[in-house]
Amino acid sequence: MKKYIYVAIAFFIILLIAGYGSLYRVNETEQVIITQFGKPVGGIDNDAGLKIKVPFIQKANRIEKRILLWDGVANDMPTKDKLYITVDTFGRWRIKDPLQYFLRLRDERSAQSRLDDILGGETRNAVAKHKLIEIIRTTKGRESEVDPLLVNADRGRLLTIKRGRRQIEEDIYKAASGKLSEFGIELLDIRFKRINYNESVRQKIYARMISERQQIAERFRSEGAGEAAKIIGSKEKELQRIESEAYQEIQTIQGVADAKATAIYTSAYNQSKYSQELYTFVKTLETYRSVIDANTTLVLTTESDIYGLLKGVD
Repeated sequence: MKKYIYVAIAFFIILLIAGYGSLYRVNETEQVIITQFGKPVGGIDNDAGLKIKVPFIQKANRIEKRILLWDGVANDMPTKDKLYITVDTFGRWRIKDPLQYFLRLRDERSAQSRLDDILGGETRNAVAKHKLIEIIRTTKGRESEVDPLLVNADRGRLLTIKRGRRQIEEDIYKAASGKLSEFGIELLDIRFKRINYNESVRQKIYARMISERQQIAERFRSEGAGEAAKIIGSKEKELQRIESEAYQEIQTIQGVADAKATAIYTSAYNQSKYSQELYTFVKTLETYRSVIDANTTLVLTTESDIYGLLKGVD
């Protein structure tokens, strides 16, 4: 009797295990592919709920429906202008063709590895085809912003951004999307997370930035000194012109005044013989006052006009 009991218990346990193994649940965030001896059978189960499969023979392989994150490893890579930078990228992706994904990759770990290879490689190719300014700047409808490393020192103007960071990200997206679709993966987006100068060349980059800024500052100082000299020259020239015109005006006024004064004197002292003699006497005295002082010694002839008045003084 005990033997039958043991057999019944064993049979019940086997039946319980088989029943448990034949049931599986599908969540709302996943889809399931049933495999038999490693090969997919049936279709893709997308409907959430409790499902049945053949125990021990079939296996439920769960595949995510949700959008997944790819976080790339920061890698050093050269730009077109031979500057080594450290580029860190990230992306978003999802499984578009679960069956193709399962046959080619099997699980998310393999998918992440494949994403590393493809996205990392396309990022390296895109960076190598563009200059640093194109990778770190985006126009957004504006002129390129100031970057000390990328100033054209000959003209003092900024290099023009032809494409910009966002367009390079689009190039990487387009190049990688076709390759990832072969694995049943849909790439939704890829972006640059961080771009830094490589540590080995960072000090050289900083030295170059300082040197170029100093060159620009020196050029501005030189242009400023030239403008200052031009302004000072114009000022001196204008001052000389004003002074010359003022002196000419003064001389003209003085000439007119002297002419009027002479005319007045002539009119006043030319009315009679006595007025003429008075005029001669006054002018002679004025001459004595201007040429003779206490320390003056004069040697005059008797025919001198100056001596003529002194001769008549008793």
